[in-house]
Amino acid sequence: MAKGFDSSKVNVHVADGFKFMEEHIQYYDVIITDSSDPIGPAVSLFQRSYFELMKRALRSGGIVCSQADTFWGHLKNVTSMYNHCKKVFGKAAYATSYVSTYPAGQIGFVLGSLDKNTDFSNPLHMMNNQQRKDLKLRYYTSDIHKMAFVLPGFVKDALDDTAENDL
Repeated sequence: MAKGFDSSKVNVHVADGFKFMEEHIQYYDVIITDSSDPIGPAVSLFQRSYFELMKRALRSGGIVCSQADTFWGHLKNVTSMYNHCKKVFGKAAYATSYVSTYPAGQIGFVLGSLDKNTDFSNPLHMMNNQQRKDLKLRYYTSDIHKMAFVLPGFVKDALDDTAENDL
């Protein structure tokens, strides 16, 4: 699951994410935040001000991906984060994945892009099964990527309602 950590392109920072973003301007192409839940010290990582800091830390065309809670029982958190991301980046999406160790077995992510033409739901590089095996990817496939953006009706409605209320 964590094959990307072996890449020389990856730098993992375990730190106060809010403070870390304050210290970096137009520095990153991609920012991935895997935070704890939105309680206690991590609350700031789920607020609009954090998305603004990430935007400032990105280079032109950059993207962000942030843990965004489960829609089972926490739909309000999901829509709030999606709303923050959409307001700051203009281009935003919510994706979902199965994680058996997470409550309800599902976790979501909000994604934002500085490029208004970004299509999060379609992989940039389609890989065949042999390429996937060569990369030793056990879970990820191009189909899994696309399916992450297929949401239950009640989630889609909540995100659509959030976006419409911002107009």
